[in-house]
Amino acid sequence: MKYLIVEDFSGRPVPFIFPRRVDHGDMRDQLPYGQIIAGGVLELGPAGFVCSGGSNELGIKARPAEDAAIIAEALRCR
Repeated sequence: MKYLIVEDFSGRPVPFIFPRRVDHGDMRDQLPYGQIIAGGVLELGPAGFVCSGGSNELGIKARPAEDAAIIAEALRCR
């Protein structure tokens, strides 16, 4: 999967996860939020989420530990 972390209107990071066949730029065009904080490729490994890479077209990079924590928190059971 691919992902983007964007800043919502209150300044909080919000993850968006989408299929690899969708370009980061195309997904960015669909989002109503402002600033892109990070993005890349997302995998689920034995120890949890693994974030890597980035997007040359958007000029962003993955922040492996921080992005994985944001995604894990967004997807945790409540």
